[in-house]
Amino acid sequence: MFKLFFSTMLLASFYSCKTPATATVHLFNGKDLSGWHIDVPDMDSNKSAISPFIVRNGMLVSLGTPGGHLITDSVYQNYSLQVEYRFAGKPGNCGVLVHCSTPRALYKMFPKSLEVQMEHGNAGDFWCIVEDIAVPDMEARRGPKAEWGGTEDKKRNIKNLDEKSEKPLGEWNTMIIDCFKDSIKVTLNGNLVNFGYQCTATKGQVALQAEGSEVEFRKVILTPITKLSDEVSIKIKK
Repeated sequence: MFKLFFSTMLLASFYSCKTPATATVHLFNGKDLSGWHIDVPDMDSNKSAISPFIVRNGMLVSLGTPGGHLITDSVYQNYSLQVEYRFAGKPGNCGVLVHCSTPRALYKMFPKSLEVQMEHGNAGDFWCIVEDIAVPDMEARRGPKAEWGGTEDKKRNIKNLDEKSEKPLGEWNTMIIDCFKDSIKVTLNGNLVNFGYQCTATKGQVALQAEGSEVEFRKVILTPITKLSDEVSIKIKK
């Protein structure tokens, strides 16, 4: 252990988007979902399905169902993403996806990406979604190497470094995801909860999930960076 430390049209639009940002971007403007598009498979055929992503009382809200993703129109690279969130009712599941590209690449739902987990009790875990990333002590945190992968029925989950960084239910959590070159660093409420390198993607869209639980977001802010915010030192216990 350690110390410290989503339709073809949509796919075409992905490659035509601008990248990268050159100034701080408030991805959520507090009023509407400008700059985002919704990908919810159930809405393709179910005319009565409602969007699980709304704006309420100045907050971006993921209602949790039907399942899907809210995805930025633009592509980003080399940035620090600050997300302030809380579970509105019972704690449950949600996530932030970075380096998103091919829509519905996994289980006909999840875009090709690297997920930073927000699920209560597991915030900061990595989930590989047809992408991959390396961390030290991989077998201890992911399982047998022969079973690793980014597709269905593979070991895609890489455990976090700290399971005690979440705030109590009802309080706001601040998650910061620094993506620089092929590295991804995650802090939660000021504590380092994951760090990975050799990521198989270095740019893409950003997405928020609807995955069963209602979650409120009051800030989603992206700031370009030219290096990681500070030196990340991973030390393996002898």
